[in-house]
Amino acid sequence: QVQLVESGGGLVQAGGSLRLSCAASGRTFSRYAMGWFRQAPGKGRDIVAAIPFTAGGRYYSDSVKGRFTISRDNVKNMVYLHMNSLKPEDTAVYYCAADPSFRVVVTTTPGYWGQGTQVTVSS
Repeated sequence: QVQLVESGGGLVQAGGSLRLSCAASGRTFSRYAMGWFRQAPGKGRDIVAAIPFTAGGRYYSDSVKGRFTISRDNVKNMVYLHMNSLKPEDTAVYYCAADPSFRVVVTTTPGYWGQGTQVTVSS
């Protein structure tokens, strides 16, 4: 089992950058694929980026490709989302998620979730 706590959200102007962090508990963190999801007001929760436990073959949604980068540190039990060139449409609550299956993270609903962190991008 893994517990997830996000941090790093906040208010930023369009064009700016933020780095979200996700701290994971549990000794088996390196065996989990990780993902970042977001939910804008009135919309569903969508995947933003995902990374397998080996850190290769990362996934990005088309809306963030080229602007966001997901990374992980299996020693520190951390996952990061580096967000550049932020746009007002990136405003959402961002969630960190984990699952033993990378396929599940990318295509369905991971088994473990954090509480979310708000990102607001002003125009």
